[in-house]
Amino acid sequence: MTIEPKNLVLSPGHLTLDELRLIYQGERHLTLDPACRDTVAEGAAAVQKIVDENRTVYGINTGFGRLAQEVIPKDKLEALQKNLVLSHSTGTGPLLKDDIVRLLMAMKAASLARGFSGVRMAVIDALMAFLEHKIYPCIPAKGSVGASGDLAPLAHMTAALMGIGNVRFDGEIVPAEATLKALKITPLTLGPKEGLALLNGTQVSTALALAGLFEAEKLLAAATLAGSLSLDAAKGTDAPFDTRIHAARGQIGQMEMAASYRALIEGSEIRKSHEDCEKVQDPYCLRCQPQVMGACLDQMRHAAKVLIIEANSVSDNPLVFVETGEVISGGNFHAEPVALVADNLALAIAEIGSMSERRIAMLVDTSISGLPAFLVTSAGINSGFMIAHVTAAALASENKQQAYPASVDSIPTSANQEDHVSMATHGARRLLRMAENTAAIVGIELLASTQGIELRAPLQTSAPLERLHAEIRKIAEPYKEDRFFAPDIEAAKKLVMSGALAAQFADFLPDTLES
Repeated sequence: MTIEPKNLVLSPGHLTLDELRLIYQGERHLTLDPACRDTVAEGAAAVQKIVDENRTVYGINTGFGRLAQEVIPKDKLEALQKNLVLSHSTGTGPLLKDDIVRLLMAMKAASLARGFSGVRMAVIDALMAFLEHKIYPCIPAKGSVGASGDLAPLAHMTAALMGIGNVRFDGEIVPAEATLKALKITPLTLGPKEGLALLNGTQVSTALALAGLFEAEKLLAAATLAGSLSLDAAKGTDAPFDTRIHAARGQIGQMEMAASYRALIEGSEIRKSHEDCEKVQDPYCLRCQPQVMGACLDQMRHAAKVLIIEANSVSDNPLVFVETGEVISGGNFHAEPVALVADNLALAIAEIGSMSERRIAMLVDTSISGLPAFLVTSAGINSGFMIAHVTAAALASENKQQAYPASVDSIPTSANQEDHVSMATHGARRLLRMAENTAAIVGIELLASTQGIELRAPLQTSAPLERLHAEIRKIAEPYKEDRFFAPDIEAAKKLVMSGALAAQFADFLPDTLES
């Protein structure tokens, strides 16, 4: 894939994490590498040859799933594909957001363009036309078990290509048929195998998992900054970040996170003021930050590697191998790789929030932090951060419930033909809810640790953490007495979710992918 100033060329099989992030963010105009057209045409010709020769091949001229033994006459093949789409459009629940739909359509186009799916170029062009005009099919979020592909959500996508159902266009939900007519786009008519190729695939669960990963990157960065500020606010020691400790263990993420904490705290006047104090050890929420956050980083890196492969994969069924003319049925639509890394991301997101909540609890506890109770100088008449911590605790506990692994909860479907499924789709969908919870927790910690630093005045923290302190004060004034607190928390949450802190302090933080 080639990135130009405002253009991004989809190169099938070669999408990178940065490019997938740009697609998710909607910051580039997408086009397709024309070099794929000959390969696509060869695959489509192989399917047409099977039809012309009246050979019986699953997905081309048979029924689907448990109905695979039913042979379909040639004059019924178009109806077969249309009926497949209509019968599978069974989704329910809230609609997927446009950024998710944009990402899954781009991945579906790139997957089909590899030529193994046997579809005509017209199918891929239809997807690209939707991306070109920013037409986003209305796809209900619920209804996929993550095996045989994300059938229901991808059926809703395909129905929109055919002019059926609704789309979101210019921010409004409107009928697909009328929108295509207004834009002079011809609704897609499906040929042999094309409906099945569009409905099979892991693009929905992969898009949701990638979105979770992108949000987790912001959380890890913001929580690292907040944790460093909390360390200084509580007059913690930087001794546990000594290079030798982490080298002795050898965990890559841990070593890199320790380096980040050392760099962020270096030069702090607060730290120098208590180098010879009698305090022996800090609580784990301070001392073990490299170990916990490093483990989260390692899981994110593993997830990124798996999801990059999946984003570039051919995950429909059956697959067409032009060299031999074979069409072979398999199970690439089974989303187990996505399900497992989505579970790992859920654990990482929950742990980032859990560790942050523990630091908030430590800061408001004067017996541990040495700061005024609940971080307000006139405690009693003022409650300070008392209930802000309760909010953080509630969100952390909610995330613990959400972190239960989805991948172990298989349930048979399709009259037991599909007897083991991945549950990747809802396992990935929960990540955005969990990320928002954790963003609020980390936002509260940023407010609390900034307050704590100010209570150490006239001593100052390190240069980078003073910059962080200034950023927080742009969105929230110092807490001198009780006030309506929710707007401050919402502003801090939005700051975390914006990724602005991750970008501003990128030089102090490790990348998601190892260099």
